[in-house]
Amino acid sequence: MIKRTILYVFLFCYPLQAMFGQSVQGSQGESKVPNLPFIDSKTLSFGFLIGFNMMDYRVVHRKTENLAPGVERRYAEVVNLNPGLNLGLVANLRINNRLYFRLLPGISFGQRDLLFVDDNGNIDEFPLEIKSTYLECPALIRFYGDRMTNARPYFVGGVNPRFDLAKSRKDGILIRPLDVYAEFGVGIVSYFSTFRLSSELRTSIGLTNILDPAGIGTADDMFYTSVINQLFSRIFTLTFYFE
Repeated sequence: MIKRTILYVFLFCYPLQAMFGQSVQGSQGESKVPNLPFIDSKTLSFGFLIGFNMMDYRVVHRKTENLAPGVERRYAEVVNLNPGLNLGLVANLRINNRLYFRLLPGISFGQRDLLFVDDNGNIDEFPLEIKSTYLECPALIRFYGDRMTNARPYFVGGVNPRFDLAKSRKDGILIRPLDVYAEFGVGIVSYFSTFRLSSELRTSIGLTNILDPAGIGTADDMFYTSVINQLFSRIFTLTFYFE
């Protein structure tokens, strides 16, 4: 997990380092000429994105007094955060020099490994693998800072409805497919001679309980859902936008 985090941070910081490197070279020699000086003035622009994600759950367990008779107290936790993939399109609408509205329809793939442990420290041999394939359409607002020659930082926030196509009764736990996420993050735009590249770190926090208490309808259902009261989704993404 630490190695993956370091890799994500490196991938995010590389365009920034390269851009500041270009600025330093320009200050030492000739004055640097901004690339694509009028691209941010376009009312409407389009592009595509590719990103990487790590999916997580916030687990709310049932209180001991709320467990069904004969049910052993157990705890669930997401382990082995797996890297996933995001693909999508970009529609960018300029509101003013600082604010831009963005729609990002796309699809994302990921997996969560949910591991159970009891009060005696006994851990399941294998985690419960819950795979997801989301159709999503984030509606976001970007707030930009000042442009620094060929780089421009920004904050981003908004909402993102996601529908999970991969949910089935084979997972051992039943998850409601539809959820709405609050999203916020930071990024930086790097301006090149023919396109602009945005590198962005964003956090998505699910707003609804996606655990279906009806379960999967099998005898093994109590083993998983009887000890969990609520599940809230969390997703962390590193995204690159080409526009």
